[in-house]
Amino acid sequence: MNQPVCALFEPCTLRSRTARNRVVVSPMSQYSAKEGLANDWHFVHLGKFALGGAGIVFTEATAVEARARRTHGDLGIWTDAHVPPLERIANFVRSHGALAGIQLSHCGRKGAEQRVWEGKGPLGSPDAARGEGPWPLVAPSALPVGPGFVVPEALNEAGIARIKDAFRAAAKRAAGAGFDIAEIYGGHGFLIHQFLSPLSNRRQDAYGGSLENRMRFALEVTDAIREAWPDDRPLFFRCSATDWAEGGWTLDDTVELARALKTRGVDALVCSSGGMTGPVSLMTIPQGPGYQVPFAERVRKESGIATVAVGLIREARQAEAILSEGRADLVALARELLFDPNWPLHAAAELGIDPDFELWPKPYGWWLARRAKTLALQNRKTKPEKK
Repeated sequence: MNQPVCALFEPCTLRSRTARNRVVVSPMSQYSAKEGLANDWHFVHLGKFALGGAGIVFTEATAVEARARRTHGDLGIWTDAHVPPLERIANFVRSHGALAGIQLSHCGRKGAEQRVWEGKGPLGSPDAARGEGPWPLVAPSALPVGPGFVVPEALNEAGIARIKDAFRAAAKRAAGAGFDIAEIYGGHGFLIHQFLSPLSNRRQDAYGGSLENRMRFALEVTDAIREAWPDDRPLFFRCSATDWAEGGWTLDDTVELARALKTRGVDALVCSSGGMTGPVSLMTIPQGPGYQVPFAERVRKESGIATVAVGLIREARQAEAILSEGRADLVALARELLFDPNWPLHAAAELGIDPDFELWPKPYGWWLARRAKTLALQNRKTKPEKK
């Protein structure tokens, strides 16, 4: 019998790397690192997605400087000591058929924050008492992310240069750790997005004002990373396609950014949205199944760059439709994979790609196929005969 045609499980080749399918594991912060070092939690957290059949597995936002973290629990790659535990993860992910991706980030003003389950507010005296106090932050302008948060230092050109160097050094370490794909975190109110959005960038120099100037930092960081990142490995850029706020970053701006990033060696744009804390909250964003897919669709059509759709993609047939209709090149899932780490394998069965558990790791698939046959036999025996 011929296998059904299925866009979700069509391999995707970017430069020298080929993902076995179009399912991407989005970066998901675990707030579980100490001094930025990956540990067994991160190994199991990311490793299970490779076992579960994903095509690409990304680390959470991985800070390029100590001050680039959002919380004390964030992953980091600002020293050589961070490389070995990350390399262990990358090797395991790759050995089980997925591509290993790393997201390189700098939170800018959106740092010195409590973990989400501790309140997600600014770090204060109780946090400092247990050894987790705030630290100095930087941003394009001296505007805090919200009331009570650290007021960041506005970066001068020397400071901007140092951060570009930090991204370059982090990309070099990530390549040495064996990651297949690097992703630049340019959205959700982090430093690069802070330069892009007029809501957080009030500069009057070459890095502020016009769209061209506000894009300058993002493009220079991209150039710095592309210099250090091997030419045969793909580079992604995650953006917030819109701020969802009057006077903020828009989808039109994102299309222009995508065109510029493509000329600088970016292979795919991950089209998320929001994250610019202030006049915007999740309550003001019209969320629904696939609500950000139109962003990926328009950017793909108008810029010619490959796109990754993300945001409330939960069902196999929903993901299949997004791809088969040409609205994006890959789909990224996050919380749905926390709920079901084997989502890609279950999707393959639902779409008729893997009825016999052949895509599962052999120590699982052999038993599950045997179990399915046993259950089928039992059902036939217990089925009442027709008179």
